[in-house]
Order: sequence, then structure tokens, then C-alpha cells
Amino acid sequence: MAAPYDPDVYRRFAENLRGALDGPNIEHISMGALRRKALETAVVTANGSPLWFSAVSSRMAAKTVYLGNGPEIVLPKPTPEQLALVEKAPEQLHKVLQLMRTMPFVHVRRQMGDNREFNPICSLYVCVADKKNYRLAYEWAMTMGDVRKNRPGPEFIMIDVPQEHQLRMQILTIPEHDINIALGTDYTGECKKGFLRQGMFRADGRGMLGLHAGTKLVRARDRATGKLKTYAVFMFGLTATGKSTWSCHQLGLDVEQGEGTWVSQDDIVFLRRDGSSYGTELGFYVKTDVDVKLQEAMYNALIHHTALLENVMVDAKGKIDFLDERLGENGRGVLDRRELKVKRGRKMVSICADTINTANLEEVDGIVFAFITRRGTIMPFAQRLTPEQGVMAYLWGESTHSFATVPAKAGESVRIVGMDDFIVGAQGRKVNAFYDIVMDLVARYPGKVHFFQYNTGGMGEIIEVDKATGKKNQVRKVTRVPIDLMAALQRGDLRGTNEYAKGRLGTEYVVNAEGTELGQYDAHNYYSDDQIEAYVADLVDGRRKFTELIAEQGLRKDIREIAHRELDAIDATTRKKAEPWAPAEAREITAAEDRDPRSKWISPWEPRRPSAGLFPAPAAKRR
Repeated sequence: MAAPYDPDVYRRFAENLRGALDGPNIEHISMGALRRKALETAVVTANGSPLWFSAVSSRMAAKTVYLGNGPEIVLPKPTPEQLALVEKAPEQLHKVLQLMRTMPFVHVRRQMGDNREFNPICSLYVCVADKKNYRLAYEWAMTMGDVRKNRPGPEFIMIDVPQEHQLRMQILTIPEHDINIALGTDYTGECKKGFLRQGMFRADGRGMLGLHAGTKLVRARDRATGKLKTYAVFMFGLTATGKSTWSCHQLGLDVEQGEGTWVSQDDIVFLRRDGSSYGTELGFYVKTDVDVKLQEAMYNALIHHTALLENVMVDAKGKIDFLDERLGENGRGVLDRRELKVKRGRKMVSICADTINTANLEEVDGIVFAFITRRGTIMPFAQRLTPEQGVMAYLWGESTHSFATVPAKAGESVRIVGMDDFIVGAQGRKVNAFYDIVMDLVARYPGKVHFFQYNTGGMGEIIEVDKATGKKNQVRKVTRVPIDLMAALQRGDLRGTNEYAKGRLGTEYVVNAEGTELGQYDAHNYYSDDQIEAYVADLVDGRRKFTELIAEQGLRKDIREIAHRELDAIDATTRKKAEPWAPAEAREITAAEDRDPRSKWISPWEPRRPSAGLFPAPAAKRR
């Protein structure tokens, strides 16, 4: 790889680092001792849960770089700032070695996942010159499990030095040596994602596929047969689209008739060739902007005394207000998944699955791949996709910026392959692997693999652009999809009760959900024909450009041709020029800290032993 990358420096750093991890300045700590030291700096809320405040409250994607050799490792399109970090990386790595030999560090060792094939052993080293950073190690450690004997690994290392000056804040990832380094940040999410990103990288190389998706088991009564059917559901989604919400939602299923939802994971899983998946975390690190009326299970877990809270608003009496974000917009909490509970009658019942893994297609009635987007103009609330269209949904990984959160970019598309910000290497390889896995499953299990796309945004938004200043003004607010309707859409798809018709975007769109006509949400009620065609044209243009971008990163020719064939079918209607208020589809493509996949060629499918059970017994000891 050409300069500024220097793989020999990274190799020598990895060799020297391993000799510096057992010095007298490093405290190898038990979970009990770590908890006691972390709680010394906590605020105790009225609920009895500990709360901490961090100086940095979000991940630093723009300051993250991948150090390695070749396009399978490095960022495809690094920014000038990221290239500057790469150039200075040798100097920073030398400094890290010095710090590891002199500064006080705490070391905690935990296990990712719970299976006998792939259990990364994760060692976190946090500089505790400032004692409050014990909580950083403790919060992360509670997302993982105890290290079990005779587990295969591999071994990952992460070093966090929050005391580095924020002007030199950076995240250095060395995937080939299983090392991640965070400098100048005390945000727990950097530790969480550092290990999970590395886990996906190594899983891809072993014939699995790391997915940014939540998983759950759903039992629903099939309308055609009247029988209860069990589905493993994968929920894909970018941040703030509702992935965690809908991974934990009960969908209004009839528990008295045996229906229900059991949550396995909310963030990262490893998909296997037989359709099963391995989970990664025992504790979920979630956003805390939850409403008890909309996210009952998550709310109940977050108000439990076992929750570890970060950057959440509390008043002088310690009372928590999750929806008050005046002092920050990324409150977080580590919740115990066993405390995901809902009220049924007079009882609180856990919706936690008995395993963080999901079963293969031999053991369930079907798999559902559900892609969540959040758009505000003409996108139907639910679309039923063919397998090829499902792969395209994974390829395009699209949503839009919100007027509420990013006014300057409101309405503009955000596209990330697999809706996954944590890909190492060329992104096209991830799409190739997803295509191979799902098409193989479709061929071997006809009728058991299903694909849907859900729009958790709404319909009818109009954003006007001032030609002189470029400033955007929201002329008409979006008509949001009601939560109960979105629940009915997903419930009806699982029961087989929804009705679909061929739509303008080449997919089937929902026209009747659980007996409710959806004509009021037809795009023609909000826009003229010319306006609709303008939005369609922009959507197609954006998808074409993104397809070509990923084609430069290893996307196979046959998949690229499928993408353009789908777009040609949508584009058959005479194109119209977008009116000034139409949101632009083009966006500046910047390399995100997690923007790289590395996927070695997928290995042949091998049979898998059946899992112990699909549904949870009463909550027992933590698994």
C-alpha cells in the first residue's frame, strides 16, 4: 500500500505492545472491584441506578482511521483530516507504547458472544490517571460476558487514553493485528464499537457476515393455516431510524393466543450460512430518549436500578427525565436485557429471549430480513421485496437527514451499505457476501426467507430551498406514520394478513394492514404527479450514483447489473426535473470511521447442530 500507510510500523507496534501489557502499572481487576471503583464517581439517581457524565458524548467517526495494507483494510475515501491522522500515526503509536509502560491503566477481560465457534476474547485497557474513568471500563464490561473456559477466541485488544488532549483526539484501528486505540475520548461507545467492529471483521473472514442489525424471535398465527409460526427476524437500520425500538417492540401480538416477541440482540450479529446468527452482547448500550408509551420494555429496563446511565438529565432530587435533552442529545444507558419487561395483567413479564443467538432455517418456520428507513416524502410505509430487491435494500442502506436533527441537510439521502457504519475495507465485498448467503438460503428453503422494508418516517414533507442563500425551510411538516400503524404493518406481515399491490418504486407496497385501508397515506394525496416523478427521479439518481461508488469497491458485476435493472424499471416513466423544493439526493460522500468491510470469500455451508431451544424459560441465571 502506498504512503502514508506503513504496515511494517503497525506490525512492530503490535509486537512491542504485547510485551507492555503486564507491567506493574497495569491493574488486572475483577468485576466486583471494578464496580466498586466505578461507583465511587457516580451520581445515584432516585431509581438507585448510577449515572456518570462524559466529556465526549458521541463517537468520532471523522477522526477514525484504519491502519493496514491494501483496500481490504483502509478507508476507501479518507478525508484530508483522516489522511493527516494516518501520516502521524507512527508517532502516536510510539507514544501509546510509552504510556502503556508508565501511566496507570486498568485491564478488564471479557467475552463477546455465547457459542462454541466464535467467541472473541476482549481485553480493554483504560488509563485511569483520572479515577472517574474506571466507569468507562465498567460500563463497557457490562455489555459483555464472563470469559468461559475452552472457548476459541480470537483475542482482541483495545486501549483507551481519555487524557489525550481533545485537539489530538483520534481512533486508530489496526484490524490485521486485532488492535483498536482511542485517544482523547471518554465515550463508552468508542470501546463498544471498537470491539464489535473488530468482531465483524474477523467473522467476515471466517465465512460468516457481520450485520448491523437487531434480532428477535416472533411467534405469530398464520392466517392461511391457522397455525402458530416462528420467525427469526433481523432488523436493519441506521442510527435514529428505530432499529432498537422495533427490535424490542411487542407489535400488539395476541399473547393469550400464544403469539409474542422475544428479544435476542439490538445491534450487531454474525449471520451464518444456515440462516442462524450469533449474538454479541449481554447488555445493550442504547439511546435513552425513550417514551414509556412507545418503548415500554426499553423504558422499564432503563429505570431499573441495574441500568448504568450516561449523560442523562436528572433534577436536584435525582429524578430522571429521559426526554429532556437540553444539555445533550445522546444520553445512553447499559441495560440488562433480562430487565426488558412489559406489563401483562398485574405481572411484569420479561421479553428477553433465552439466548442471544437465533436458530437456523431447519428450526424455524422462516427468516425475515426487515430494512428500516426513515424518509418523509413518497416512500410507502411498508414494501414487500423480492430476494433481489432485498439485496438492493442492503446495498443502498438508505435513510434521510431529519429537519429536526440536521436542518442544513434536511431531506438529503444518507446511504451506507448494510446500514452499517462499521465496515472494514471495500464495502462491495459485504454486498457480495450478503447476496451469496441469502440467495443460497432462498434456493435451499423455498418460501421461508422474507424481505420487507419499513419507512418509520412519514409522508408529505416539503422542504423549500432559498436559491440565494441555500438555506432550507420546512414548508410542510411530514405526516408521521403512527406507532400503532407501524406495529400493525409488521404484525400483519408476520401473520400474512396484509395486502400488497405493485407500486411506483418497482416493489409491492402495502394497501391494507390488518384490515385497515391505507388510502389516506397515498402519495397522490400530498403531491402532484409531477412532484412525485421529481422525487422518484432524484431517488433513482441517488441510487445509481451510490451503486457506482460501491462498484469501485469490489461490488460484483452481476449484482451491479441487478441494481441498474431495478432502477431502469423504476425509471421507465418520463423523467421530470426536480422542482426547487425537492430534496437533493446527491450528498457529499465522506469516509466514516466505520466505513470498511473486509469479507473473504464465503466458505461452503456446513450443517449446524440444533440449538437448545427457541423460547425463553423463566428468567434464570445470566447467559
